[in-house]
Amino acid sequence: MKKIIAVVGGRRTEKALLKEAEEVGRLIARKGANLVCGGLGGVMEAASRGAKSEGGLTVGILPQNDSKDTNQYIDIPVATGLGIGRNVIIARTADALIAVGGAYGTLSEIAFALQIGKPVVGIKTWDIKGVISVENAVEAVNKVFELLEF
Repeated sequence: MKKIIAVVGGRRTEKALLKEAEEVGRLIARKGANLVCGGLGGVMEAASRGAKSEGGLTVGILPQNDSKDTNQYIDIPVATGLGIGRNVIIARTADALIAVGGAYGTLSEIAFALQIGKPVVGIKTWDIKGVISVENAVEAVNKVFELLEF
């Protein structure tokens, strides 16, 4: 069974982080894993775009009741109607998380993942115990695959 890697981060962020997120998505797909994210814009859209460019499968766990606002790179939209509560579903679904920047929503996804024992790798994200900080997309994806023993 293919591994599932979550990419989490903000809807509004700087261009450099969007480029990193897109590269993260591309590398995840290239290495044969599936990508899960929040399914909206910003880091989520950039990562999904990267994964799709390499033929990867993308899943969007959406906060709303319908999938009309899903970014165009999501293959499987999951409309939860749970608002920010959907963040726990993202953490539960993934085998590991890569956080790219982000604000409080990203922090909650990181916290849920760490609580349930999932590895978290971060690029310019929250500096908290348990998050493995790296400099770029290549390091992030390589670290996740190393931790999951692919």
